[in-house]
Amino acid sequence: MKRALTLLALLAGMHALAQQPASPAPVHPPASESAKATGAQQFTLQNGMQLIVQPDRRAPTAVHMVWLRVGSMDEVDGTSGVAHVLEHMMFKGSKTLPPGEFSRRVAALGGQENAFTSRDYTGYYQQIPASRLQDVMQLESDRFAHNQWPDEEFKRELEVVKEERRMRTDDQPRASLIEQLYASTFIASPYRRPVVGWMSDLDAMTPGDAREFYARWYVPANAVIVVAGDVEPAQVLALAQKTYGAIPARAVPPRKPREEPEQKGMRRIAFKAPADQAYVALAFRVPGLQRVSELAATDRDALALMALSAVLSGYDGARLQRALTQGADRVADNAGSDASVVGRGPSLFLLSGVPAAGKSAQDVEAALRAEVARVAREGISAAELSRVTTQWAAGTIYARDSLQSQASDLGHNWVQGLPLDADERLLQLLRGVTPAEVQSVAARYFGDDQLTVATLVPQPMAARPSKPAPDAAAPEGRLH
Repeated sequence: MKRALTLLALLAGMHALAQQPASPAPVHPPASESAKATGAQQFTLQNGMQLIVQPDRRAPTAVHMVWLRVGSMDEVDGTSGVAHVLEHMMFKGSKTLPPGEFSRRVAALGGQENAFTSRDYTGYYQQIPASRLQDVMQLESDRFAHNQWPDEEFKRELEVVKEERRMRTDDQPRASLIEQLYASTFIASPYRRPVVGWMSDLDAMTPGDAREFYARWYVPANAVIVVAGDVEPAQVLALAQKTYGAIPARAVPPRKPREEPEQKGMRRIAFKAPADQAYVALAFRVPGLQRVSELAATDRDALALMALSAVLSGYDGARLQRALTQGADRVADNAGSDASVVGRGPSLFLLSGVPAAGKSAQDVEAALRAEVARVAREGISAAELSRVTTQWAAGTIYARDSLQSQASDLGHNWVQGLPLDADERLLQLLRGVTPAEVQSVAARYFGDDQLTVATLVPQPMAARPSKPAPDAAAPEGRLH
């Protein structure tokens, strides 16, 4: 099963809950209870910054990450892309380090490093020998507190981001279509803006825009340090207090809700671009998963929608593949689904497909909806549901073999205000979903009124080198 369907990805965007500063001590409940299940320990520094430590002594290495509860959804109109641009600029110097020196020093320590930005969060990480943890904590805390760079450095890096947009979106018809789909589906929600930003906003962006975003959101109480590897929690806490704990405390700015209004009718867009094949994507507004305990009815529905997506396309030979892409009269070359029901913003259930030769985008659209209607009419078997929950369990277990995955899971959970053992809790909840619940959500959430359809209308291809299509759903990161 693809990593995108594991619990890590399912947890990547749940709704955030604020955490309050406290004295440096393990967080008590629910974190103390969840620590028993994960082995992780959570602390709060005097300035409000959080620390999570996950000991794993199988190898003398460690992963060090800093996650901030800020992403493109926290931007304002006219500065789309600034969260991602700032991520790039964090590598361009501090009061004590010139541009590029941070990366050079991490490499000299025998480490690897990078960063990422999504709608909901921004993160930075290094994987290093465990004995060099103090060095990277000093480096990361310095740039967190003292990021600065010349205006000329900003102008050069902004051109890198623009090229990134061209490569990942403008030159990729399907990625451009998904961008247009989100812009058409959402009206009030900041999810309507692309993480990389609109090109016109990038053209108009100033060094001051990035500095203002940095000053506003890069505050200790809006961040967590995650360390996983061959470490002792008490020693990591002491290092964190010495480095990050010296950063002055500041309040996290208030966030306005910007709730998306109810959609009251189908929306359609046609997107013309040079392409070999048509493509169609359907976005249905659905409820999101907001908690992993004391569930509301909408949380139960979100769990059932996750299961529905896995039954439709979560494994080789799943329903959409069998019905649309196999046989002499196949409709599509490929087809898939995605229950994007976790995030700080509104949720969507996506269906998509590429028409087979002799078939149209309308044929694929009808076939995709017919498969959901079939589930609503006939239901699914207990065996189908058991298969996908077994795969979820396997994905959770395999992820523990990677320090990067362990640290990422913990960072995701913190961003969403969840307990440290949220992955285990979610897995148990998914195991409790019934075939009747899956049939029920298939019947209730796939009508016309909450649907937006985007169709790629192929135009003649100009001669140009082909480029591999990137993952349109992946967080934005630095180009190398």
